[in-house]
Amino acid sequence: RRRRPPPPQSALEKVVPQEGLSLHQLSGKWFLVGMASRCSYLAEHSHQLEATTVTVTVLDGQSLAISTFRKLDRMCWEIRQHYLPAQAPGRFLLKDHRKSSKVDVVVGEADPSSFIILYYQKGRSISVKLYGRSSVVSDAVADKFEQRARAVGLSEDVTYYFPTYGFCDSADEFHVLDGEL
Repeated sequence: RRRRPPPPQSALEKVVPQEGLSLHQLSGKWFLVGMASRCSYLAEHSHQLEATTVTVTVLDGQSLAISTFRKLDRMCWEIRQHYLPAQAPGRFLLKDHRKSSKVDVVVGEADPSSFIILYYQKGRSISVKLYGRSSVVSDAVADKFEQRARAVGLSEDVTYYFPTYGFCDSADEFHVLDGEL
């Protein structure tokens, strides 16, 4: 009997998580600055990107509660997600409420006072997001983000930058979603 070859290594497995990062350093408010993704919805609607903020809360020293605030149809919505610890520091698992699909998350690089680069992989699809403590980051940080995206096969033509104005700070109880967006 012949053995099957091992499955090809996913792009995410090659990403080294930021070392020495305390989860508590990630707490607080972040602005979504940029995203690199081959998502067809993003490509078709890139002219409609909305300013997005994220609030990170460390729950038990290991997992993260993420509240994303953004507009949908001119209304402010909050999307709540729970990042569970995965097999190594800096790696997380995001499960949606259908439990069938999961998203692997890696903290690729971070300077908790100014920026964080997160990788997301669902199935074979990978995306990279850049968050800043303010809605504008330095050119050096933007360059670092684009280099990281290229390293996992995402070029400038699938890299998008988000508006730096028009943020939501809250949503009423009728505009809260639990799970994935």
